[in-house]
Amino acid sequence: MHTYVVLRDLSNASVAGPFETGLAGVEEVVTEPRVDVERLDKADVRDVARDPQVRSIAEVMPTQLVEPMASSEAAATSAWGVGAVGADTSARTGAGVVVAVLDTGIDADHPAFDGVTLTQTDFTGSGIGDRNGHGTHCAGTIFGRDVDGTRIGIARGVDRALIGKVLADDGRGNSAWMFEGLQWAVNQGAHVVSISIELDFPNFVRRVVDEEGWPVDLATSRALEAYRATLHMFDALMAMIRSREAFGAGTMVVAAAGNGSRRDDDPDHEIGVALPAAADGVVSVAAAGQSPQGLQVAAFSNTFAQISAPGVGIVSAASGGGLRSLDGTSMACPHVAGLVALWREEVIASPLPVNTATVTAKLLATAATDGFAPGVDIADRGVGLAVAP
Repeated sequence: MHTYVVLRDLSNASVAGPFETGLAGVEEVVTEPRVDVERLDKADVRDVARDPQVRSIAEVMPTQLVEPMASSEAAATSAWGVGAVGADTSARTGAGVVVAVLDTGIDADHPAFDGVTLTQTDFTGSGIGDRNGHGTHCAGTIFGRDVDGTRIGIARGVDRALIGKVLADDGRGNSAWMFEGLQWAVNQGAHVVSISIELDFPNFVRRVVDEEGWPVDLATSRALEAYRATLHMFDALMAMIRSREAFGAGTMVVAAAGNGSRRDDDPDHEIGVALPAAADGVVSVAAAGQSPQGLQVAAFSNTFAQISAPGVGIVSAASGGGLRSLDGTSMACPHVAGLVALWREEVIASPLPVNTATVTAKLLATAATDGFAPGVDIADRGVGLAVAP
């Protein structure tokens, strides 16, 4: 018996009597996703899969933050990414846009978040607050206010943020917490969700080998099956989220591409975008850094991302106060989440339809390509550097 995430669509649930179906006429029904966590054996899985409300089933997998690195520009004192994406000269601030950050929580007492209404929910059991620092740094880049005269936030007009703690204080979690957090953020009205999390495939294999005594090859096959099922579940949930847009504001999901490549060892040592960034409908973000020749894609940044953003030497809020500099696609992702807030505000002020398709199109179509160093691979940088309206 194993633990599974079960995605159900409750929009087909009926409270009518046995002879009342259809008598009241046809009414529009919005998809209503619900994420459940259940202990199931093989027979249970078969029975649950036959339920017409069930859209997807996946064994729970371990997750971890997209591990940042101590910055190669640790002495940096300015948040260069704010200017690189044009947020400092944009007329938009993200006013009226609701942002969700699914991460390690937030240091709500940090001056960077003064004036922001923070709604916090802990899915991990470790309590609200950020004793890791990763979530605080990401949130600071999205909507942080100036700290000691240093601008760190892309969308400083955001005044409401949803903070879902889906990773414990050690930076680890599981896919159930991630899916529950995403469902919560959507139900709370998030317009954009920032996720700097990845599935921990190697840890799943080690756990099955060490705790359950499985041979390595079988454990790897089981982990692959769970990974594949989790991808299908994410695709199904994203499709359900998109279907709700006609009845609400719509939600964009932005995720870090992952830090698994090792181009500094060998240019060919690169891997593709990791989950959840690889899921259909999620905007995946690569990390770019500065060089004398122009922007370079970071050696650690996974390839085949959709778009790039600053991710090397990124100064943002430190849990406990002050600022610190970090490297990672985790740092690039919140730049794009902040820019989505700016673009959403821009679309609202325009005659264009206000939906995620319009905002996504604006974000991708305006990406800049002229600031990259010669020879940067399109597959590594995506459509270009995300920029502000």
